[in-house]
Amino acid sequence: MIGESHDLFHEFPEYRERIAELKTADANFAMLYDRYHNVNDQVERIELQIETPSDMYTETLKKQRLHLKDEIYAILRRTRVREHA
Repeated sequence: MIGESHDLFHEFPEYRERIAELKTADANFAMLYDRYHNVNDQVERIELQIETPSDMYTETLKKQRLHLKDEIYAILRRTRVREHA
């Protein structure tokens, strides 16, 4: 939605510390984090009407953001489970 923050610290507040740790300790996570925020920034620019691409392109970006978010969440859950095991 317009006006909502979709950065990962807002999306997963319960994982704030883990996100910060993985950004520096896990190169794959850091790459996903950067890709997510790059796509998210593009979507936010479109929502703020700074850029006005086609609806199809916008939907593609939103799907990419969701897919990246799912990948990141899976990593966060998996690493959290290992830590508590």
